Amino acid sequence: MRTEQKRFNPEYTVAPGETLRETLAALGMSQAELARRTGRPLKTINGIAQGKIEITPETALQLERALGVPAGFWTNLERLYRDGLARLADRTALDANLDFLELVPFRELMKRGWIEDRIEKVQILQAVLNFFGVASPNEWKSIWSSPQAAYRHSPSCQSDIGAVAAWLRKGQLIATESEHPTYDEKMFRSELGKIKKLTALSPGQFVPRLKEHCQSSGVILALVKEFKAMSIHGATHWYAGKPIIQLTLRYKTNDHFWFSFFHEAAHILIHGRKSVFLENKETPNDQEKEANIFASNLLFPPNELRSFISQGRFTPDSIKTIAIHLGIAPGIVVGRLQYEKLVPWRSSLNRLKESYSWGAAN
Repeated sequence: MRTEQKRFNPEYTVAPGETLRETLAALGMSQAELARRTGRPLKTINGIAQGKIEITPETALQLERALGVPAGFWTNLERLYRDGLARLADRTALDANLDFLELVPFRELMKRGWIEDRIEKVQILQAVLNFFGVASPNEWKSIWSSPQAAYRHSPSCQSDIGAVAAWLRKGQLIATESEHPTYDEKMFRSELGKIKKLTALSPGQFVPRLKEHCQSSGVILALVKEFKAMSIHGATHWYAGKPIIQLTLRYKTNDHFWFSFFHEAAHILIHGRKSVFLENKETPNDQEKEANIFASNLLFPPNELRSFISQGRFTPDSIKTIAIHLGIAPGIVVGRLQYEKLVPWRSSLNRLKESYSWGAAN
């Protein structure tokens, strides 16, 4: 059973003038006397007492000398009052935008611990906006669902833009929390050869090493569990000058996972920094085709593929042998043969593939 976390969030704020009136009463001093002692017009003193005129730092110093109450006390009261007014106005505005929560998977965000668990909808909305780093739903829409948003060009985002946005935002936050050197293209190309050798390892073995290889060249690897409404299994995006390869385990087998990784790596190496590339099973455009070719050729070079295909017979032993020769997992070889339509998708050779799970990856 969930227990509500109680916080003191008063729906009112007290003007410093109320404290000023109480202080004057305690001292037996009139507003007119205070005006004479501070050299301020009585109208100004009365305006402060009524909460209509702000207490400036200059006025606070004058009150300190006339009343013996530190200037910092008055300026702090004024700051808290103005902050309270702003928060009340903000709460009113948020109350009018609660329908925005229908766009984002806020329950899943709370379940994953990405935002604090709340019951009151206004507090949930505040937590969601804090997660996305935006001031209001209008800013969220301009960034994540405007026609100019690069990833909107992908049909994969049309079903649930909120889930896609939350998933991508988590990748951004991982990037900001990570200390990485400046991106080095030459080094990243070099690291890909070392990363290829990791494909034959289990997730518990390769995940930390994969992150290290990416980190050394300034690339962030973000493994983020997908949302139910998503059809995406990988993405490439840049944030704060950092390239991010973001992957799910949507298709679970090692051939899909590693092809997705090298496909995203291709986007970093050969395509622009402003675009966001989301990968699913939709018909690829020219950039997606380039990334597909890059990943395919890196994992299984064309000359090696032609030589292997020429044998005409694909058995578990022959696949394991070529996999050792190429330095990749046998499941990747099976996946490539299936892509080339040389092996049926439903084949006993699928037993050579390894299924990944989030438990193993973590």
